[in-house]
Amino acid sequence: MLTLYGQAVPSRMMVGTALYPSPAVMEAALRASGAGIVTVSLRREAGGGRAGDAFWRIIQSLGVAVLPNTAGCRTVKEAVTTAALARELFGTPWIKLEVVGDDETLQPDVVALVEAAAILVRDGFEVFPYTTEDLTVATRLVEAGCRVVMPWASPIGSGQGIANRAALRTLRSRFPDVTLVVDAGLGAPSHAAEAMELGFDAVLLNTAIAKADDPAAMARAFALAVEGGRLAYEAGLMPPRDFASPSTPVVGTPFWHAAGAAG
Repeated sequence: MLTLYGQAVPSRMMVGTALYPSPAVMEAALRASGAGIVTVSLRREAGGGRAGDAFWRIIQSLGVAVLPNTAGCRTVKEAVTTAALARELFGTPWIKLEVVGDDETLQPDVVALVEAAAILVRDGFEVFPYTTEDLTVATRLVEAGCRVVMPWASPIGSGQGIANRAALRTLRSRFPDVTLVVDAGLGAPSHAAEAMELGFDAVLLNTAIAKADDPAAMARAFALAVEGGRLAYEAGLMPPRDFASPSTPVVGTPFWHAAGAAG
């Protein structure tokens, strides 16, 4: 069972709530995913009105935990202020911390991210920082008090999958007791399975599901991939080898030849 800041979560897949063509499609996808956590942008959902009311009715009916985020924030002050508003609105100390550093790649501003994380942890938040796969940045975030770190696989919304497998493997090795969630860049269920096979604790998905021709079916596909990848990791994957190794040993096995048998 996955545990995040002391709270048990029934699924190792988290799902975003943006980009769906309609609330009904979003609801079907979230149900199909089996996710226990959904991410919500404060700026997008706090406006109220009919659309906002419909959104919250769906979330409440699903009985899932809400992880508000600071999507779109570009400074430490903006991120910290948004987090404070989210805590008041959603009644949770959880915050997915995002500080955008580049408009084209949406790469996090890791310097501002670490600073904002330290401020929020001191203020009692339980921070889920969205970062790159950089080992030094992850170290600073853990030192600041983050018990969860969310490195990207590749740029958000790109669907490229894991761009730096070695770096993610290093993060898993260096932080065995930190909850690591691959967030952003996963475009196919096989990408999610690969992340789980590396030993990551969970994945967070949005675009790959929301933009699929059939979001509910894609959500189910990702859920199965996450489950399969985790089971494979726990079972113990065989290490790669430089040379072939026969699955059926032949040493010591007698060979019977037709000619000998006829004689």
